[in-house]
Amino acid sequence: MAVLVEKAPSEVKPYMKLMRMDKPIGSWLLFWPCGWGLGLAAPPGVPFPDPALLGLFATGAFIMRGAGCTINDMWDKDIDSKVKRTQFRPITSGEVTMFDALVFLGGQLGLGLLVLLQLNWYSVILGAASMGLVIIYPVCKRCTYWPQAVLGLAFNWGALLGWSAVHGQCNWAACLPLYVAGVSWTMIYDTIYAHQDKYDDIVLGIKSTALKFGDNTNLWLSAFSLSMTSSLLFTGYICEQTWPYYTSVALVAIQLARTVSTLDINNPEDCAKKFLSNRRLGMVLFLGIVLGTYFKDPENTSLAIDTLTQLSAMSTT
Repeated sequence: MAVLVEKAPSEVKPYMKLMRMDKPIGSWLLFWPCGWGLGLAAPPGVPFPDPALLGLFATGAFIMRGAGCTINDMWDKDIDSKVKRTQFRPITSGEVTMFDALVFLGGQLGLGLLVLLQLNWYSVILGAASMGLVIIYPVCKRCTYWPQAVLGLAFNWGALLGWSAVHGQCNWAACLPLYVAGVSWTMIYDTIYAHQDKYDDIVLGIKSTALKFGDNTNLWLSAFSLSMTSSLLFTGYICEQTWPYYTSVALVAIQLARTVSTLDINNPEDCAKKFLSNRRLGMVLFLGIVLGTYFKDPENTSLAIDTLTQLSAMSTT
């Protein structure tokens, strides 16, 4: 994608950079919880989740991650100019004006809404409810040391949305622990990411969990790793998952342990490398979910899943 951006026409390139097309990691991190939800909601014994829904969610993740970056850069225009890593972003450098960015954002949100409207109405309302989190995230960096928690709530909304897109409602017994696992995951990778800018953040008055946790970061990340792993195990139990799923959870736990134990929070290059590795982690869990669902016995699992879905529906009426 970075090569595509560099070869793009000069009039288009700033907008491609504004939506971070040259850095697709954010789109992957937004998509994987959607894929997890779709995979867990798929009928037992199917070889793969609905390709049409996967395509819609991949498109939506790409668009909405770009919209989130536009919102973030509009909020952080003055801050970005004082940070070496961000001083050449399109708005800060003057390549894109604030008015043009606002118009561009309107187009992004319009396309995002168009994708969302392809889903059932429960999912449309559920998806629209996440926009408040997207908008307030940049503000949270100025008033709380926990902006990563707000980002986690926003970035993992797709875990709920993926399930509702398949069933027309959420099975909260299955969806909530998956959502907790995703939020815990974001707390891990975005805290690592935030350590890259912590010295600039101190000067500028920007808050983050990197600054909150400080030298105890590894201990905190270990706790979030435990939270993610245990939540995934509970999700697997509720969804009656099979051995491929639990194998992938074990691989995720090993990768998290390796990341935390070898992390050098004072080395920006190491932090960047550890952050980028989460794209593979999300894929490993997705493949485990897909294979785990495929190996389910439809006769033994359909009644349990139907019962959970009915109970969830009754609790919301």
